[in-house]
Amino acid sequence: MAKAADVYFRVDPWKIMEEGFDPAYSRVSESVFSLANEALGVRGCFDEGGSVDSLRGAYVNGVYDMERLNRSYRGIITETHFMIPAADWLMTEITLDGEKLDLGKVQFRDFRREMDMRRGTLERGFVWQTASGKELRLSFLRFMDRVHRERAYQRVVMEPLNFSGAVEIAAGLSFDVVHEGYKKCFWQDVRAEGEGSRFALQGSTTLSGQEVFAGAVLNISGDIQIAEKTAALRAVLPLEQGKILTVDKRVVILFDGDTGESLWQKGQAALTACGQISLDEALTAQEEYWAAYWRTSDVEIEAAEGQEAAVAAEQQGIRFCSFQLAQIYNGGSTRHNIGAKGLTGEAYNGHAFWDTEACCLPFYLFTNPRAARDLLLYRYNTLPQAIERAKMLDCEGACYPLATLNGDEACSLWQHANLQLQPSTAVAYGVWHYAHVTGDRDFLYTYGAEMLLQIARFLASRVEKGGQTGKYGFFGVMGPDEFHMMVNNNAYTNYMGMRTLLCAVQTLDDMRRDEPDAWAALMEKTALKADEITLWREIAENMYLPKDETGLIEQHEGYFNLPHTDINAIPVSQFPLYEHWSYDRIYRSDMVKQPDVLMMLYLYNSSFTEEEKRVNYAFYEPRTIHESSLSPAIHSILAAESGKMEEATRFFGFATRLDLDNYNRNTREGLHVTSIALAWVNIVYGFAGLRSDGEGLRFAPRLPERWKKLSFSILYQGRVILIRMEKEATGFRLLRGEPLQVQVYGKPCTINSEEVMIPASDANVSA
Repeated sequence: MAKAADVYFRVDPWKIMEEGFDPAYSRVSESVFSLANEALGVRGCFDEGGSVDSLRGAYVNGVYDMERLNRSYRGIITETHFMIPAADWLMTEITLDGEKLDLGKVQFRDFRREMDMRRGTLERGFVWQTASGKELRLSFLRFMDRVHRERAYQRVVMEPLNFSGAVEIAAGLSFDVVHEGYKKCFWQDVRAEGEGSRFALQGSTTLSGQEVFAGAVLNISGDIQIAEKTAALRAVLPLEQGKILTVDKRVVILFDGDTGESLWQKGQAALTACGQISLDEALTAQEEYWAAYWRTSDVEIEAAEGQEAAVAAEQQGIRFCSFQLAQIYNGGSTRHNIGAKGLTGEAYNGHAFWDTEACCLPFYLFTNPRAARDLLLYRYNTLPQAIERAKMLDCEGACYPLATLNGDEACSLWQHANLQLQPSTAVAYGVWHYAHVTGDRDFLYTYGAEMLLQIARFLASRVEKGGQTGKYGFFGVMGPDEFHMMVNNNAYTNYMGMRTLLCAVQTLDDMRRDEPDAWAALMEKTALKADEITLWREIAENMYLPKDETGLIEQHEGYFNLPHTDINAIPVSQFPLYEHWSYDRIYRSDMVKQPDVLMMLYLYNSSFTEEEKRVNYAFYEPRTIHESSLSPAIHSILAAESGKMEEATRFFGFATRLDLDNYNRNTREGLHVTSIALAWVNIVYGFAGLRSDGEGLRFAPRLPERWKKLSFSILYQGRVILIRMEKEATGFRLLRGEPLQVQVYGKPCTINSEEVMIPASDANVSA
């Protein structure tokens, strides 16, 4: 593996800590210290701003603006949309003796910043040494309300160490925020009002027509100053040596689809309610929320003797991933999906990709099934746009977008938006996987069947029969490995297309038997003809999959003839490759960006033999550069299954700390949500050996050599299952629900309220 860790943060089991400030690492820290509550998100930027390099961003889930494009050819989009920064609610100015606080210019010492994952808080502190010799200790606290998701909180604490005097502070809100990529502000028609210690703004986006309300209540009095797109309370406050002064700001950011006076009135009512709760009361509720979350969602790793340092980093990493996943999405809305960067940065424009269903969904399936359902309902709600997109591509049915916030295709790169079929097959896989794991037939027949039908219809209109094989296949496509474009018979695309068609046929057959009235209504709604279903079955049964006698699958036609690149010879300084290699250079070798063949072996693991998985892993792993965040964990899972535990553990460390240790040298742009989700999956599917694509649940626990113990719990069909892995055996126990039969190392095992211990030696017996 050519990537290397860039270690900066202190290792701690429950905190992410920065001791001392390095301006060169500013943006990386801002990404890592991001906070969110699904509705609102904010980077870990300094409250006071200043001249330090920064991507200052506070975001509202679902808020975007648009840009019109010049269309060159049919099928290429003419309009795109992208997430924009919303109201800056951290806006703070502090002035002492005429000197303005700016850590890029002033003298300071004892800098410390930490995110406490048990409390959901971010705190920063330092001593400001002014030019006049005064020393002022400052600390800043912020957190996002987990229950009232329109609320956020900020606290500034000041303690004069060697003087008494006065400090000037301005605490405000501003829609005068600039999108870094476009170099412009997308907010207009800002309404602003204020009175006493309370003020509010409401702004409108330039093209999408969305409106956002932002209001704040402070615990101090002063003058309300209103300027264009900005409102702030400015006050001169007395400081007494050795005594603490606290300034609290309680904030409401509201976006619910309403506009104008209606939103303004809702916002004012929400601000009044927020103002009736003190920051300390809100913090107590916050701590209670996170305590409850960790009781059911924690992953605990205990180190073997002598391995404490390495395992401590892994423990911190997996908790960081679980913490960020809970912040990014919690099933609060079916209008939103999971952006590739969540709410932590503007890279990828806030868009959701096929990674959601292929990579993120398992975390929610086994920790928060309602959230998993909501993610798929988002896809159902945007089905009409997917149908229109298929028409743009001269196809039928539904083609889901590669990149989107609102359901429309937002990717203007035709080679990605038009050639990648995996968004549609991933949605189909997500529908099947959710229904398969949860048994939620109501969802499947009410929503899922229609999505499967329209996706199958799209695939049938996109597939071709011909070429040297004489079978069906997809031509002119780009598979998950985005380093090879316009290829024929990409194995992943063909295989996932085949499984999607079979799933659609089976679902409709089951629906006709189980719910004939609902089936008839769906047939009428979609005008589906019986010969379409017949065709889908024929295509699936005659789909080409390029595989030789050893089980080795060729990624696409001609892949084996490509020039070879030694990925380990690429200097670390040349990552990320897209910034250092020309676009066409990347396409001229057998180097693989991310799992392609291996991805389908992961998704439909039970459908391939152990030998097929071993052969393909051995061939493709040395050719994979892991330029995608979804790559390391998939390799770790398959390595563990093949008994390559040292390799699996190494890839796990890469996946778990990809952002904490800036492996890809681009954490500054925002967190890699897919890697974060797959780090949890890595624990459950990799080391516990869970497989959920066959009949029931199957486990094959394999504990890394440097771990003494691993424990976690999962939710499954109303049950809470505690899994405790040790060197000699693995224990399974029900914390809630009816007894359940699973397979462990290929043998049946009944789990109940009494812990059942399965010896690790059974793994060898089953093999």
